[in-house]
Amino acid sequence: MKTSFDVFNGDADGICALLQLRLASPKDSVLITGVKRDIALLKQVDPAVAQDVTVLDIAMEKNRAAMDNLLSQGVRVFYADHHNPGEVPDHPSLTTHINTAANTCTSLIVDKLLDGRYREWALVGAYGDNMIATADTLANKSGLCGQDRIKLMQFGTYLNYNGYGSSLSDLLFAPAEIYRLMAAYPSPFNFIAERPDVYATLEDGFIGDSEKAAAIMPYSERAGSRIFMLPDEAWARRISGVYSNDLTNRDPEVANAVITAKADGNYLVSIRAPLKNRVGADELAASFPTGGGRKAAAGINCLPAELLNDFIDAFHQRYQLTT
Repeated sequence: MKTSFDVFNGDADGICALLQLRLASPKDSVLITGVKRDIALLKQVDPAVAQDVTVLDIAMEKNRAAMDNLLSQGVRVFYADHHNPGEVPDHPSLTTHINTAANTCTSLIVDKLLDGRYREWALVGAYGDNMIATADTLANKSGLCGQDRIKLMQFGTYLNYNGYGSSLSDLLFAPAEIYRLMAAYPSPFNFIAERPDVYATLEDGFIGDSEKAAAIMPYSERAGSRIFMLPDEAWARRISGVYSNDLTNRDPEVANAVITAKADGNYLVSIRAPLKNRVGADELAASFPTGGGRKAAAGINCLPAELLNDFIDAFHQRYQLTT
């Protein structure tokens, strides 16, 4: 018997994009996801049993070989994303909705496809992906009051925070688990009201980890760019991405890199371009092994220790003219 698969990034954007789609079009499916940086997910789909695959918020370029294999065996693929896709093939079984603009994300792409039917979940995903200005504009158009916007922004931040880690054991909730917990709720406000235990776990974890990160001083700083170094600890891996966003939001003219030590002696890197110049993060990350991402926000999954100084120099050089 053929099976449907939903393959999605384990961060706020990927989860909220799928929530919208499945609220609009319920479907029994196998969920494939992981920590936020685990994006080569499509290879986990077995083409022998797959009927159709929905792919959300993971770069097509990183999954191209697996996608081509699925298409060649008659599997229908629906692909929505905002990362650089590389060359997009023209295939009758492939439907794509890809927009790499710096002010959008997958939840907003799906929101547009659904004519705003589950707008509040789209806003959670957008706020979580640090699309603050875009989300605020959309929230205002939707008539959401200030307190409601703040609650959606907080929820998106907590949900995004939960996706970061080197493995599922670092996370407070596995992404597939928290998706299932939220899947029955047409609005995030319903979920927050009915599952305060889950929300409190996310909030308490975020606040505690943020307090530890706040004590970290810059590791390297030049005009227009700063680098922070976090230790090889679970709290640091969890907070790294959201901490990067927070640094960016606090000073929109400065680029930030958060480097987290790994147990093997190498490094995990989060790169955020300045809010006032949301370009270059993807190119910088891609110039190092295991790097990639978007123009405004990118990362390196495993920066070799011997390349640390090269990265520091390249980062400062890339953003030295942004002041």
